[in-house]
Amino acid sequence: MIDVRELSKRFPTPGGGELTAVDSVSFTVNSGDVYGLLGSNGAGKTTTLRMILGLLKPTSGWATIDGYRSDEYPEEVKRRVGLVSANAGLYQYLSPREMLLFFADLYGVPVETAQAEFERLSQLLGLTEFADRACSTLSTGQRQRVNLARALIHSPPVMLLDEPTLGLDVLGTQVITEFIAHLRHTGKAVILCTHHLDEAERICNRFGLMHRGQIVAEGDLAALREQTGCRTLIEMFIKLSVRGAALAGAAG
Repeated sequence: MIDVRELSKRFPTPGGGELTAVDSVSFTVNSGDVYGLLGSNGAGKTTTLRMILGLLKPTSGWATIDGYRSDEYPEEVKRRVGLVSANAGLYQYLSPREMLLFFADLYGVPVETAQAEFERLSQLLGLTEFADRACSTLSTGQRQRVNLARALIHSPPVMLLDEPTLGLDVLGTQVITEFIAHLRHTGKAVILCTHHLDEAERICNRFGLMHRGQIVAEGDLAALREQTGCRTLIEMFIKLSVRGAALAGAAG
């Protein structure tokens, strides 16, 4: 469903050089997989997602969604993807009902189908009690529930989640966790980008560990333990950070 091959992105720097944000990243995500693309801030996770979605042209390599290359058919890719981001905003003067039906219309969802999907998502995500209130009056957790529904209103086969629990309390985080479990149960192909490694360990069935733009280890938790000699994802990233600092010191 998602196929990423040798994806790289380099940005020019003011001094005339280049900054490599993503360096030859490759992985696949099948239907029913929740793939944790994990790393610290600046590891290249969001840049990778932007290239997969077709928002950013890769320097080299390619990504496909359902057989469509994101650099060649970005509109077809967007039709097949739901994006949840901590930075996504809502239309403050619209209600969740109005906003979700508006987005359904943008995706070309027939009116009756959109209405039925809205009702289904309202029950699933607990939107009913505030479905007709202005989005400006909603709490952070309620806003994120609306964002989850917006990503699903056109029934996409692929979901990209970029730090979906950022700023949420324990109850809000639990809603996201249950939502991702639902996505996996319904056969979506999911990429979760997060630096909350304890959450990822509970939610994801496969992982790609990113460090300085590269995937340095990949597989399920058992495979990662064998590759790294560590038991938890937190221990793995501490090991990566110490190794990276040692290499940087040697180079200096």
